[in-house]
Amino acid sequence: MSSLLHAMPGLILVALCYACLCAASPFGACRKCKGWGFAIRQTRDGRLKRGRQCRRCQGYGQRIRVGRRLYNAAVRLHREGTR
Repeated sequence: MSSLLHAMPGLILVALCYACLCAASPFGACRKCKGWGFAIRQTRDGRLKRGRQCRRCQGYGQRIRVGRRLYNAAVRLHREGTR
């Protein structure tokens, strides 16, 4: 029980830092294409070649962060509930 009390301020600090990150930069790099927007293939001779457009991010190279997605859902729920 006491170890949980010692860890609580650190967990709160991490959560606040992540909330600030989601507010300042709601989009992160796509995990599949690593922010490029397309797949990078390597040819037989070792050269890099541009592949197809990324299906996960539709070529934008960005994804919405989980925290921002939760925030948007909470705001949408509040807005629809107060109409």
